[in-house]
Amino acid sequence: MLLNLCAYAPVIRFHNPENRPAANTICVANHTTPVDFAVLASDNTYAVVGQKQGGFFGLVEEILSSAVPTIWFDRSETFDRSAVARRLREHVAMPGAPPILIFPEGTCINNTSVMKFKKGCFEVGAVIHPVAIRYDPRYADCFWNSSQDSLFQYLLKMMTSWALVVDVWYLPPERPLPGEDGIQFAARVKRIIAKQGGLTAMDWDGELKRSHPKPTLKLTQQKLFSEMISSEE
Repeated sequence: MLLNLCAYAPVIRFHNPENRPAANTICVANHTTPVDFAVLASDNTYAVVGQKQGGFFGLVEEILSSAVPTIWFDRSETFDRSAVARRLREHVAMPGAPPILIFPEGTCINNTSVMKFKKGCFEVGAVIHPVAIRYDPRYADCFWNSSQDSLFQYLLKMMTSWALVVDVWYLPPERPLPGEDGIQFAARVKRIIAKQGGLTAMDWDGELKRSHPKPTLKLTQQKLFSEMISSEE
């Protein structure tokens, strides 16, 4: 009986529909939850990109594959950047292909910040459609902490929350500026999304929540701290 009472009660507000992602483009958005896809797919059709998974997550991927175009990568392919870029270019080049939905952070972030965007999809040469997503924390904590909850546990939490209230902003399409490389383009789009969503733009990799920071990152922060101390003296 409990499961019969569990259901999503979404309130989704879409802003600037004139900027809705078009065919043969790439849509990029900040990432809080696996539900991000369902939220965006309620207003448009997208091709889904991701790594093949097992277990319950794999079952969800199979269901998605039967409903929308999908581009799944094996684990070995995800480390081959040229293979990933080639698959993306092939899709974008197909006449009338739906926009590819990509979450460049590569992991879910806690609905307060936008972390470093990976540059891969920004080097494909396609038009980029930025989308900002912001959930109202008064009704539900939509962040999926995969280190704490399995996907099934998370979905149960969401279905037993008060409501899912979310704002989605479609932003004008972006292309690289003259002399702008993939890293700079990705960082600029990240800042645009963060500003619109009222989120904090961070330069840190979201995967830091699962691993220790690299020595180079520690050194950079130490230098910044040293400069702050020197300027105050």
